[in-house]
Amino acid sequence: MERKTKAVLASTVAGLVVLGGAGAALAGSDDDATDRPIEGPALQQAEDAALAETGGGKVTETELGDEESLYEVEVTLDNGDQVDVQLDEDFQVVGTKTESGEQDD
Repeated sequence: MERKTKAVLASTVAGLVVLGGAGAALAGSDDDATDRPIEGPALQQAEDAALAETGGGKVTETELGDEESLYEVEVTLDNGDQVDVQLDEDFQVVGTKTESGEQDD
């Protein structure tokens, strides 16, 4: 009976180690892993709306279900600035955020 108890205890400890490692991996993951790009017909509409808002540039990333809006389109302008354009379900602009493309030396 003592051998069986040790075997059960060893299995339990091994299982906890595996679960602990998985939990640490999940806790250490960044949000980018859960980001979903915009797809299908909505992609073209979102890109068109974002580029109209920024007056041009290149779409470099999209996200569906962003924490700030339904759609987020990242546009990189010719000067290197990045503009995140937030769009609602009707592809109307509900906000923008610009990050300068200039590097500090």
